[in-house]
Amino acid sequence: MPTIQREFFSHTVSVAPDSPEGRFIETIRRFDEFGQTSAEAVLPGETRAPVPILTNEFWTSKQRAGHPLHEVSYRACFKPQLPRFFIERLTAPGDLVYDPFMGRGTTLIEAALLNRAAAGCDISPLGAILTAPRLAPPTVEAIEQRLGEIDWTAAEPEDLWEDLHAFYHPETLRALGALRRHLRTQSAPDPVDAWIRMVATNRLSGHSPGFFSVYSLPPNQAVSIDRQRKINAKRDQTPPPRDVPAIILKKSRQLLKTVSAEDRRRLHAAAAGARLLTRSCDDTPEIKSGSVQLVVTSPPFLGIVDYKYDNWLRCWFNNIDAKQVPVWQFNRPKQWDEAMSRVFTELRRVLRPGGWVAFEVGEVLKGTVNLEEIVVPLAEAAGFVPVLVMVNQQEFTKTANCWGVNNNKGGTNTNRIAVLRKPEGRAKRR
Repeated sequence: MPTIQREFFSHTVSVAPDSPEGRFIETIRRFDEFGQTSAEAVLPGETRAPVPILTNEFWTSKQRAGHPLHEVSYRACFKPQLPRFFIERLTAPGDLVYDPFMGRGTTLIEAALLNRAAAGCDISPLGAILTAPRLAPPTVEAIEQRLGEIDWTAAEPEDLWEDLHAFYHPETLRALGALRRHLRTQSAPDPVDAWIRMVATNRLSGHSPGFFSVYSLPPNQAVSIDRQRKINAKRDQTPPPRDVPAIILKKSRQLLKTVSAEDRRRLHAAAAGARLLTRSCDDTPEIKSGSVQLVVTSPPFLGIVDYKYDNWLRCWFNNIDAKQVPVWQFNRPKQWDEAMSRVFTELRRVLRPGGWVAFEVGEVLKGTVNLEEIVVPLAEAAGFVPVLVMVNQQEFTKTANCWGVNNNKGGTNTNRIAVLRKPEGRAKRR
């Protein structure tokens, strides 16, 4: 049987068509669920045979096509269809799926719903705050009962930051302050309080009456107080009173509306063994070597997202000092390169022999840099076999229309995923 020879920096790896790598390449090459097979190109490279780049629509572009439990907004998050694509094809029930840049927990929630074990890491405490409650969701009845037990007038002066009146009516801010105080008094919030905190964190500011704030955009981050004042002046608006417990209950019903008894069983099974780490993912001794079958993740973007600034209001609500969270913020490819080199070394340690990585990146710096061109050599240097680059390309989405971005520009309509595999044994050397 013919063999594909790929030149790597230090040695040659043989990829046979009947190998796991070869079979996966052929699966993606022939993929036609949306009416067309994949277009093919090659990744530029001077010191090795180029890695295939396969472009297609690999999952639906429809909004809210995933499980409603995912509908928790977060900056730069990917759709649940992305991890589902790889989980279904590269893992079996019970396998451990890991996301080292957990964010809102999309990979973990989708893994749990598919009867896989889940682990995640994020340097921001918000990652665990947004993820853990959805792995152990309470009932709507329990949520409603707890909301009725909270004293919504018991705010303390430290919880009534006057500048926040740019976002909130005084009555709304008083209710948020009371909730903030209630949560602060819990040494270890039970699953119901943790859920309420997660939903409230998600509803702090947005563009509809379903949020606590007056009109503000976007809903997945918070503008500055000065910027919100300008929005208010331009729109001639003042913050209306919002019914905080009613909004929390309504959003809870939406998130839980299709959670079945089987979903709950799978989620709670995953939660029982889940590791949710709050730390830098280049050093995760809590995750056992050789335990992970699949990594699906999207690392911090290069120079276009200010993660610390975006989450200042969520940090305030959760009593987190945003200035003390050592969020990775990279403005130059060299900085990104050095950090990801450490990450890949750690991912190789935690992966099983034969385990996979789906590493979602995007074009940055106005399309002048494709991060997969940095990722592939970094991954190879760490001991991975680069298998292919998948480009999921779609028509206009809600995000692109909202921001007025041309189709497939600015990262709103494309996903670029470097697919890697940890060798099962020593690579063949020439």
